[in-house]
Parts: sequence; C-alpha cells; structure tokens
Amino acid sequence: MNSKLKVVELFAGVGGFRLGLEGWNKKSSSSGYKKKFESKYEVVWSNQWEPSTKVQHASMVYEKRWGSNNHSNIDIASVEVSEIPDHDLLCGGFPCQDYSVATTLRNSKGLIGKKGVLWWSIHKILVEKKKKPNYLFLENVDRLLISPSGQRGRDFAIILQSLNELGYAVEWRVINAAEYGMPQRRRRVFILAYHKTSNVFNHIKNTTNLDWIEKEGVLASAFPIDIDKSISSFTLNDDIVDISSNFNKGGNKNAFENTGIMIDGEVITLKSKPSYDGKFTLLRDVILTEEVEKEYYINGDDLDKWNYLKGAKSHSKINSQGFEYKYSEGSMVFPDPLDKSSRTIITGEGGKSPSRFKHVISTSNGLRRLTPIELERLNMFPDNHTDFEGITDTKRAFFMGNALVVGVIEKISISLQKFIYGEV
Repeated sequence: MNSKLKVVELFAGVGGFRLGLEGWNKKSSSSGYKKKFESKYEVVWSNQWEPSTKVQHASMVYEKRWGSNNHSNIDIASVEVSEIPDHDLLCGGFPCQDYSVATTLRNSKGLIGKKGVLWWSIHKILVEKKKKPNYLFLENVDRLLISPSGQRGRDFAIILQSLNELGYAVEWRVINAAEYGMPQRRRRVFILAYHKTSNVFNHIKNTTNLDWIEKEGVLASAFPIDIDKSISSFTLNDDIVDISSNFNKGGNKNAFENTGIMIDGEVITLKSKPSYDGKFTLLRDVILTEEVEKEYYINGDDLDKWNYLKGAKSHSKINSQGFEYKYSEGSMVFPDPLDKSSRTIITGEGGKSPSRFKHVISTSNGLRRLTPIELERLNMFPDNHTDFEGITDTKRAFFMGNALVVGVIEKISISLQKFIYGEV
C-alpha cells in the first residue's frame, strides 16, 4: 500500500490537525520543524466556519498556509455530503455541546440530534457516504466523558453507540501533552475509530481488548501507559434514543474513565497514568531570546490589579434563582514559573488588560505577557503560523486558545500510519 491516505479535516481552525498529520514543509513539529517528516497523509478537503464572527479569520489563516483549493468556509451543517470527496480518514476537534437526541421515533433510519450540534454533522457524513472512511481521528475536551451532570457519560455513550451502529470500533484516551514532554499542560480526549472493513479493526479482533488498551494498540504505541485502576465493562445495547433518555440517569459515578475501547457494543474502560521517562519541555524553552515589544510588558500602575486577580479571594454571589452563595478561588503562581511546563492557553490570553488566567513571565526587563510566537510554540505550531495582515495579536492568541498541541496529533498519526500500512 503505497498511495497516500486521503484526509478530510473538519472544524479545521488554523490547521493544527493538518500540521500533525502532514508536518510543515515536510518537517515535524516534534523537531521544531527542523527534521524531515515522512507522512503518508494528504488532506484532500477541509472545512472551517466560525458562526460567531463575521470575518472568518481562522479560515483566512488556513487558506494562507494551504491555499483555498478544496477548502470550504461555510457552515458544515449546510454542506451537501456529495460535495465532500471520498476519504480514508476523517479528523477534527469538534466542539463540546449537548449531544442529546431530539427525535423520539424509535428505530428511525434518520435519527437526528439537536440542531446546530456539530457531532451530528460528522454523523451525517458517515451515514450518507457510500464509501465510509476507514478511520476517524477526533479531539474534544475531556469533559465530554462526564457530560451532562445529570447523566454522566451520556453524551459520549451516544457517540460510541452511533459509531457502533455504523460499524466502527472506538478507542479513546485523555492525554495531557505536558505529561509526555510537551510544553503545555493541555488535557484533551483523543478518539480513534476503525471501520469493520479496515485492517486495524481486524487487528483489534485478534487482540484482547485489554492488551490493545495497555500495550498493543495505536494509542498505547504512541503514548505508553500504566494501568492505575481496576477495569469496568458494560454493553451498549440500547438505541441512541434510549441512551439519550436513560443512560446513567441520576448516576453519581462516571461511566467512562480516561482510557477505554468499544467494539461490537462491548465497552471496557479503566483509569491509566502516563508511562514516560523522556525529556520535558519547559516554559523557558519556548521564550523568545530577542527583545520583545514594550506593549507586552505590564504597566506598574496595573500591577496591583494583576496581583489581586491572581490572588486568593472569597466573596458572595447570587445565582439565577436568587440564592446567595460563597464563591472562593485559590491563588495562582504569579508570575508563571519558567522551570515547568506552561498552564493551558485559553481563548482570552491576548490583550493588555489584567487577567487571572493570562500567562505572565518575569524577565530581566520586567514582567510581561506572552507573545503570539510564544503561544504558537506552546501548541507546537511553526513560528508566525497565524501572522496575517489584518489579524490582531489578540486574535492570534484566541486561535491558540482554541487550538490543540500539534505534537500529540503527530505522535498518534505516526502510530496509526504504522498500523494501517502493516508496519507493526
């Protein structure tokens, strides 16, 4: 099998998945884009649409880097599946929302979730494609595994059963990039699905589920683990309407741990911890050595406000029902330590105004915020990847708050590629 693996990238943002799959200028993110990257992935179609903004800045950056050919900048829910080319791998970081099923028609051929929920856009592609992609590679916040609060795990159970009904086996893992030597403490759930017609599905069938999870699978090969907690198992045998209404109803215990697999409706899930003894990248390793513009330095007049926002505090609040309660938050290390991996970047990282959550470092010239290049490095993007005429530094910081750590995608993609091409 020498041909390229055709990839469709949804919810593309500024292209984090693509960088992890293809590299940049045939170089790898893990080498700081210095060493050659042998990739067999090729993105043949992409989609990026931000409904909350008139100017599609993220799509503009994406098109600057890879061109507008085969790139779609309209709402994915309005795209006809026939317009999307056949592909081997479907990937994307879809937003975490309420995935409950709106229809009450049992055994319906056209089960549809709530309007605007982007999981159902993925589902629609999988349902309508005559040639279904053999592989899915998805990313989400780890809250997906425990949502919603009244039915912990229901949303993920809906996704698993949806994929089960379409003939996919699924494995997942919550990965904190920093625990495997990457520069940012960013915890996300990564989901891989394998269609029953794929050779990886058959590989799973010929392996015990526990061995696949612990040492022999795609994720275990990319990110080794130790099992930290006893295993639980159960069967998803209801349709997704029943799951939407009844799964773990009133349950206080999480149905899904940070690691697991589902095949033929049988779920095995367990708690794992990283097994890593390599080098760690620290915040100081991404900091620019040259002089930084004055606008990033904290004005002395604002220092008291920064100290207050970063400090411990407790005050009263009133909720929507008029109930008064005590709200407390602990102190944060201020400034951020350079001898550790970075805290998670959030979308509000940019701008001069004091904030509890923005990164601040101490330099020989005083306290300052992080620059767009430094934020890009924390997500293992190429320097100035998001630099584009008309896009502010605040918007560039927003992109990185929405992005993923490219190195995680790269390691998983390398592992998956080996399994697909029979190199394991």
